[in-house]
Amino acid sequence: MLDVGHDELLRRARALDLPSAHHIGGVDEPGGGSSFAAVSPRDGRVLGEVPDAGAAEVDLAVTAARRAFDSGPWPRLAPAERGRVLLRVAGLLEERREELALTVTLEMGKPVTDAYEIELRAAIETFRWYGQLADKLTDEAPHTAPDALALVTREPAGVVGAVVPWNFPLTLASWKVAPALAAGCAVVLKPSEFAPLSALLLGRLATEAGLPPGVLNVVTGYGPRAGRALGLHPEVDVLAFTGSTAVGRHFLRYAADSNLKRVWLELGGKSPNIILPDAPDLDLAAATAAWGIFFNQGEMCTAPSRLLVHASVAERVTDAVVARARALRVGDPLDPATEMGALVSEAHLGRVLGHVEAGVGEGARLRAGGSRTLTGTGGSYLEPTVFDRVRPGARLFREEVFGPVLAVTAFDGLDEAIALANAGDYGLAAGLWTADLSTAHKVSRALRAGTVWVNCYEEGDLTVPFGGVKQSGNGRDKSAHALEKFTDLKTTWISL
Repeated sequence: MLDVGHDELLRRARALDLPSAHHIGGVDEPGGGSSFAAVSPRDGRVLGEVPDAGAAEVDLAVTAARRAFDSGPWPRLAPAERGRVLLRVAGLLEERREELALTVTLEMGKPVTDAYEIELRAAIETFRWYGQLADKLTDEAPHTAPDALALVTREPAGVVGAVVPWNFPLTLASWKVAPALAAGCAVVLKPSEFAPLSALLLGRLATEAGLPPGVLNVVTGYGPRAGRALGLHPEVDVLAFTGSTAVGRHFLRYAADSNLKRVWLELGGKSPNIILPDAPDLDLAAATAAWGIFFNQGEMCTAPSRLLVHASVAERVTDAVVARARALRVGDPLDPATEMGALVSEAHLGRVLGHVEAGVGEGARLRAGGSRTLTGTGGSYLEPTVFDRVRPGARLFREEVFGPVLAVTAFDGLDEAIALANAGDYGLAAGLWTADLSTAHKVSRALRAGTVWVNCYEEGDLTVPFGGVKQSGNGRDKSAHALEKFTDLKTTWISL
């Protein structure tokens, strides 16, 4: 728990020793000369320079991973020993929790309390969970003919390229890296150019925890160069990506143009949140809807950005959400009292404001926010924004905003609500509020989404899988199912 005030956190943030090199083969590599500035969205300050990897540096990292996998000890260790190393990674993340939380806050703008309590907790628990799982997996010996023995063994897939976004830089990196390492793979991690620093620290900590050289490499750079080089590399066996649907298509093309590597995609979302008039607590439903869209500045693929509410309670629920939006404390993310911080960049703020302008132009009613705020700070801040009377088919209804912008649409019947929820290209998550158990089951089954939350939102733990359908992607993060992405099944048939 952070137990110091704003001024002290500012002092500690300024004193951070931030990384400025790739982490390849267990050591820091400065790169080939090209670099870019890591800019903090809280005030526009340059935090430092990090290397901008091209094909040569990506190849260096992949070669290190290939060597570690083909001839190093990691895939050949007893699973229990791999698990112990992952547990040591979790322990070091816990020891360095404040430093990592401050780094995340500086690089992408989320409130430091959320970075410490939520982001770091998730990363720590992920490494701990997969560390504990590593030696619990079993192979199969199917019953077959009496004169034969059949074995089905699960083997590590090889070199994994992991490309992760900036909105939860450590959580989403951990969701890829921890199960891949537990399976015995070697990894090349490329973080977003907007949040490279915490990933570089993760690479260092993993090496400090005892991960052999080359098993986890971290390269920084822009997607069109570094990401493309990783996607096209013929020695990468598996590519795991979280990000936009548009970029996900690029990785599928890279796989087709190279070695047909498996590509696992966790992509965008435009998640519906359905509130029925029999919701067990309408005030809680409204408060959760507001929390869900404004948490992490709305920069979440699962954000409940479409609030579908029954016409009989629409005004009451919308008024409650608007009141919460107006009361929300937007401020310096290094202030523990801040509830919503800065958007990740000036460019992203501009895109979100473009969606706001489109909503007004399409006739939706702006009920709260809609404007830039805290302009004197040099940071990228937006007021919590609520639209109602959003028409199905409007851009605000269809397109992912990835910001603190809520679109409210009223409906009259349950079939209409389901049709509205399933409309569109995405299928990542959905919410439903009802006191009727039968309705909960029927609607949950009818919703085309990878996760459905009933009378809650964004709940869960490492035991349950996470991922989407339709253009929200394929495969699953979290749970034992995540290991399916990073392992191959081998059948051995022995005639007796």
